[in-house]
Amino acid sequence: MDREFLIDLFADFGPVTIRKMFSGYGISADGVNFALSLRAGLFFRADETTIPDFEAEGSKPFQYSTRAKTVVVNSYWELPARLFDDSQELAQWARAALTAAQRAKVKTRPKAKKAAAKKPLAKKRPAKKTARKAGRRSS
Repeated sequence: MDREFLIDLFADFGPVTIRKMFSGYGISADGVNFALSLRAGLFFRADETTIPDFEAEGSKPFQYSTRAKTVVVNSYWELPARLFDDSQELAQWARAALTAAQRAKVKTRPKAKKAAAKKPLAKKRPAKKTARKAGRRSS
């Protein structure tokens, strides 16, 4: 799928940003990536709320193979082929994918803050150990 095709495909959804990514494109709206267009097809962001819709259509999650194994990316699911011919319904699925991506973005923010909060504690610990060693030497 080329850039022009994707722009036309999402016309009923609204304006999208299309950026080169891997072997295809990342598709975003409002600064949130919600779809991937790759050689294997078009994949929408999904979560526990939207995955049942994809399963009902017989869609599969995105997957790729490495030398050692096949990796399944359960957060992106293949868009049902019938939606390529129904731009209004595709727009509804795209809105649901954008909402799923926004929910995922909210879930990941607290984790980043926790990781940042742990770093200063790790720096303080060695300083305390050094102070203890110095105290032992002077006794």
